[in-house]
Amino acid sequence: MHTRTLGSHQVGAIGLGLMTFSQTGEQPRDQLLDTIRAALDAGVTLFDTADAYGRAESGTAANGENEALVAGLLDELGVRDRVLLATKGGHVRTADGGWGLDSSRDHLVAAVDASLTRLGVEQIALWQHHRPDPEVSWEDTVATLAEIAASGKVAMIGLSNADPEQIRHAHAVLGESLVSVQNQYSPKFRTSQPEIEVCAELGLAFLPWSPLGGLSDAKELAAKHPAFAEIAAERGVSAQQVALAWELAQSPVVIPIPGAKRPQSIRDSAAAADLELTADELARLDAS
Repeated sequence: MHTRTLGSHQVGAIGLGLMTFSQTGEQPRDQLLDTIRAALDAGVTLFDTADAYGRAESGTAANGENEALVAGLLDELGVRDRVLLATKGGHVRTADGGWGLDSSRDHLVAAVDASLTRLGVEQIALWQHHRPDPEVSWEDTVATLAEIAASGKVAMIGLSNADPEQIRHAHAVLGESLVSVQNQYSPKFRTSQPEIEVCAELGLAFLPWSPLGGLSDAKELAAKHPAFAEIAAERGVSAQQVALAWELAQSPVVIPIPGAKRPQSIRDSAAAADLELTADELARLDAS
């Protein structure tokens, strides 16, 4: 697979989002192990989790559930050295399985320590602030991120769900410690184009989350994004591959992180790295 730059690292142009990984009856452990194997075999090296990912029915116990599961899977396969494992902090799960925010200094510092323990590492490769908290000023949040970067407990810092002004402020304070921004971007959700442009200007990677939005429902795909289905049929590939290739074409800094919990899903997504779209195809997709 082609690689792209993430801080001081080269990673596969397609990453793997792990939010939907959970060891349930529908996702037996062997299936998840096979999915990781398939990802690595296809050249996927950036794996993305978060301390708030976990099953809604677990309530507050969902905090850290996904991190612990992923760490165990990687250890079982003995592939830690082949993966750049990223996580996030600042979101929390509530007793009813919902989502809350906490960007207080005490919480973020403690969240890094907890992730270190669950992931079983001495330093987190990429730790990302999950989402701005309206109860904490952005200036105070970035000051905490600078403290975390200086602690040596994380190698690189990323942002998630940040706007251009917030990205610029964080970059001015954090300097080279800041390497990435993870925002939503997909055929359905395109309003993060300004963030992509800021990342390209500042030399930051842009990691689209939920990059296949708008493609899962056949009616929505046909009605709102027909060019993705049409070009997929013309090329003999999936609409998902076309979407990821379109995102990769937006800028060299883009590294989509589609979710997958089956080997065939990540193999299909990974193939998008080698799908080169023509200027005409890109124009059709931009208009769809």
